[in-house]
Amino acid sequence: MKSSIYTRHETGNSGKSYRGGFTLIEVLLVVVIIGILAAVAVPRLGGRVQQSQISSARSSISSISLAVDLYEVDNGHYPQSLQNLITSGNEPNWNGPYLREARMPTDPWGNEFRYTRRANGYEIRSAGPDGQFDTDDDIWN
Repeated sequence: MKSSIYTRHETGNSGKSYRGGFTLIEVLLVVVIIGILAAVAVPRLGGRVQQSQISSARSSISSISLAVDLYEVDNGHYPQSLQNLITSGNEPNWNGPYLREARMPTDPWGNEFRYTRRANGYEIRSAGPDGQFDTDDDIWN
């Protein structure tokens, strides 16, 4: 005799055989419970994904800032663009590429970072989740 819950036949006190298994109501109840749990858990995890993307953008900005600072130490001035961190122009002390893999990095949303030289420094900015610069969700150094 096989001992599977779905194929087991037993005889009760009345002499009638019955078949073990789940009823349709039990299966539907389990599906509803799983649906409720998913409805509660998914929005909480969705917020975590965006938080991790923002943290990743901040980390990338820190790495690019370090590369810009190394460029400034070698050459005495900040680069004109981030491209100067990858390819040499006329800088006599260029010791690059200053960015790993010698390619232009993108933020977690697939957009390029914006580099702006300032009078006393520079700014590196990610457009953030909405992909538009100069909005409230921008991330910068």
